[in-house]
Amino acid sequence: MHEPRAILISNGRIIDPANRIDAVLDLRIVDGRIQGLGPLPAEFEPDLIIDADGLIVCPGLIDLSARLREPGQEHKATIQTETRAAAKAGITTLCCPPDTNPVIDTPAMVTLVKERAHSLGFARVLPIGALTKSLDGEQLSEMAALQNAGCIALSNADRPLANTLVERRALEYAATYGIRVMLRSEDRHLRNSGCAHEGPVASRLGLPGIPEAAETVAVARDLALAEQTRCRVHFRGLSSGRAAQSLALARQQGLSITADVAAHQLHLTEMDIDGFDSHCHVHPPLRSLSDRQALREAVANGVIGAICSDHQPHDADAKEAPFPSTAPGISALETLLPLTLRLVQERVLGLSDAIARITCGPAQILGLKLGSLGPGCSADICIFDPNRHWELHPEHMYSAGHNTPFVGWEFTGLVTHTLLEGRIVYEESSSRGP
Repeated sequence: MHEPRAILISNGRIIDPANRIDAVLDLRIVDGRIQGLGPLPAEFEPDLIIDADGLIVCPGLIDLSARLREPGQEHKATIQTETRAAAKAGITTLCCPPDTNPVIDTPAMVTLVKERAHSLGFARVLPIGALTKSLDGEQLSEMAALQNAGCIALSNADRPLANTLVERRALEYAATYGIRVMLRSEDRHLRNSGCAHEGPVASRLGLPGIPEAAETVAVARDLALAEQTRCRVHFRGLSSGRAAQSLALARQQGLSITADVAAHQLHLTEMDIDGFDSHCHVHPPLRSLSDRQALREAVANGVIGAICSDHQPHDADAKEAPFPSTAPGISALETLLPLTLRLVQERVLGLSDAIARITCGPAQILGLKLGSLGPGCSADICIFDPNRHWELHPEHMYSAGHNTPFVGWEFTGLVTHTLLEGRIVYEESSSRGP
C-alpha cells in the first residue's frame, strides 16, 4: 500500500500541551515526522490533505498499561486485535506489562512482542520487563539485558515480591543501570483474599474486602525504599486518596517519583459493584467516593501525571462466575479518551491539561520524545471530533474483550483519524458507526 510522503492536516484546532499550543493551525507531515505548524511554505506540496475543520488535532495517546494477552492467552485477545483497537481509540503507544505466558523476562520475549507489533503496524508497543524471573518475586531478572533488548521499564505486574529485602535489592540493581521500575503497591497480607473495597457496600453484599491500608502501607514502604535506593520509581494504578496524599508529600520533599491512575478509578466507585456487577470487579478495587474525589484532585494538580486505560480484555466466561471468582479487569482502550474528556465536561480538568495526562505526561514519565507535535517529532497524531456524541456498544468495539461496565454510556468526543509515524492506521467511517 502506498503511503503519502507529505500530509497536510488543515484547519484543525491543534492542542499540543507539551509546547503550550492551543490554536487553529495547519500541520505538515513529511516522511513520518512533523515538519511544522502554521502557514504553508511555497515549496510544500501535500500528497494528502486531511480537512480537520471543527476537529481537535493532538499528539497520539500514550497508554502506560495495556494487557495485549499475547503470547499465552490468545483466547482472550491478541496483539493484532488490541493494537487495532488502540488505533481506533487514538492510542499510538502502548506499554505492555510482563505478565504474559511465558513472562517477558528474557530478551527473546522482548523481541518477540516488539517484532509482532511492528509487523502489524497499528501501534507502537513498548514491553515492560519482569522485575523478577518468572515474576516469582524472588530471583532478580537480568535487568540490564532486558533494558538493552528494548524494555521501557521493569515491573512485577500485579504479583507481590517475596519480601521487602528482595524489593530493596531489585531497586538498587535497577538504580545502578538507571532503569525505571513500575510498582503496584499492595500489601498482599492485608489484601488477603479480598475482591472489593472494604467498606459498606462489600459488607452489605458479603464480599471479602481489601482495606485501603493494603495500598497505603505498601506505598509508605515503597516510598522509603525509593528514597534510600534513589531508583526511578513509578507508582502504577493508584486507587486511594491517602496514597495520593503520601506521594504529594514525598514529591514536596524532593523525591523524584511519578504515578498514574486508571481512567475507571476517576469515574466509578464501590457503589458500582452493587448487584454483584462483575464488570466492575477490578484490581485494585473501586473505592469510596472520597477516594475518587482525592484521585481527581491529584490528577488536576499534577501529583498523578498520567491517566492510563489499565486495559485487561477477557473472554465472556471470565466474567460469568460469582463475583469473587471472576477475573478482575476492564477492556478499556476504547474508553480512555472519552473518559478523560468527561473529566473536562465535569470541570475536573481543562481540555489542554486533560490531553496532557494522556500524551506528554506519560511520555515524560517514560523519558520518551513522544507526545509532542514539535518539529522533527514522530507524526503520532490523534484527530477527534469534540462534538460527536456516541454510545458504547460491544458490537462496535474493536478489542476482543467486551468486558466493560461502560456499555450504554453516552460519550462526547469521537476519534476520526489516527496516524502512527505519518501513516494513517485508523480512519473513521460514519457509515459503520463508532
